[in-house]
Amino acid sequence: MAKNITPRSKDYSQWYQDIIKEASLAEHSPVRGCMVIKPTGYALWENMRDALDRMFKDTGHQNAYFPLFIPKSFLSKEANHVEGFAKECAVVTHSRLISTEDGVDVDPDSKLEEELIVRPTSETIIWDTYRGWIQSYRDLPILVNQWANVVRWEMRTRLFLRTMEFLWQEGHTAHATEEEAVAETKQMLEVYRTFAEEYMAMPVITGVKTESERFAGAVETYCIEALMQDGKALQAGTSHFLGQNFAKAFDCTFQDKDGQLKHVWATSWGVSTRLIGGLIMTHSDDDGLIIPPRIAPWQVVIVPIYRKDDEREAVVAYAAEIKKELHKAGIRVKLDDRDQYKPGWKFAQHEVEGVPVRLAVGPRDVQNLKAECVRRDTRDKQLLDRDAILTEVQSLLDNMQAELLQAAKDRMEANTHVAESYEEFKSILDEKGGFIYAHWDGTPETEARIKEETKATIRCIPLHGDKTPGKCMLTGKASAQKVLFARAY
Repeated sequence: MAKNITPRSKDYSQWYQDIIKEASLAEHSPVRGCMVIKPTGYALWENMRDALDRMFKDTGHQNAYFPLFIPKSFLSKEANHVEGFAKECAVVTHSRLISTEDGVDVDPDSKLEEELIVRPTSETIIWDTYRGWIQSYRDLPILVNQWANVVRWEMRTRLFLRTMEFLWQEGHTAHATEEEAVAETKQMLEVYRTFAEEYMAMPVITGVKTESERFAGAVETYCIEALMQDGKALQAGTSHFLGQNFAKAFDCTFQDKDGQLKHVWATSWGVSTRLIGGLIMTHSDDDGLIIPPRIAPWQVVIVPIYRKDDEREAVVAYAAEIKKELHKAGIRVKLDDRDQYKPGWKFAQHEVEGVPVRLAVGPRDVQNLKAECVRRDTRDKQLLDRDAILTEVQSLLDNMQAELLQAAKDRMEANTHVAESYEEFKSILDEKGGFIYAHWDGTPETEARIKEETKATIRCIPLHGDKTPGKCMLTGKASAQKVLFARAY
């Protein structure tokens, strides 16, 4: 299998696209800005989805589903929300087509009385629904998550990172008190941080977005920010405290224990298939994808090697025994016994697709009760005894998971800087990139000027870190603490 992957050092953007193509994760669709997620890419998303789904349910959440279409009037009810999404909305204006000499056309008589918006996010239709579900404090809290697709009319798209349609989950919860809603918002931020680090082996910084970067309609937006290998940041997940904004917009009230009528407190939170882009850019190398074992579609692949037909039966049977043992232990294992491809081609394919561990067995291994083992990220090769394969493979997978996280942490630490002056800040951005901690005076005007002049944005106001007051690097005005800057995807 010939690999056509541009080196990261030559063209990082092209390297990213090449990884997606060669690893068979996704491709561009006939619809501009949309993607086809191929089986390998979707299997990766399924593993991420399943892990997150367990974490959501462990924190008391249930799954539901709400309509794809939202009446236009719903978006008009929350002013900040509609302003934030108005330019990204796809609008349905007619209900049917008619046949013509050239094929089909829109039936002009089928114009809708009220246009429908293809959901860019579901707060409005969900809060209209919650109004009918909630009457008393006994109906609260509502802890609901939705796995769905959304559409945002993006002009500049990139596979996984930014597409017009993408897959995601969106949690929407309703609470009796502000304290409960804030606690929920922070809890789900911690769920995202745990998933990113323990499953994706992707270290993140947790923080609060500035007012200008806040989700449309939110009181506060919390986020996890990751650093890619090229020194750019990636917003990997957000959790929003919505206050009572949507409850007031949709007149969603409840009667408390004292019989008083009050508006409900709300949160929403979500991650998307953008995480796959983050995974690619966190771990992969110039030979292809590298996937942390906990979310890899296949954790182990076994490749039988034989020259003669009379060797095949014994070698494949031996490989099948190993597969059965690993599978029984809960390891996702594939036996690649395809005859139409040579072992070298298979090795290259599984390497570019990022399978964490490869086992190869031949006639001599059958006789000697051995198996050759190669780890994808380090390419360390060893010969394993048959009775030690299970324990050795389990150990390799655990070590790889931990070492990928540590390597990413080390890389993030090495590319995290502190700037005391604006000149130093610009110099670090241009020469090194990465995360930069610097003081900011808290004004949107200063934030906008820094973004315009440097293309760097405030990724977050960190929840943990240096909270020593100082002076803004640009204006010299008082600053409550250092904030996190970076150029970002």
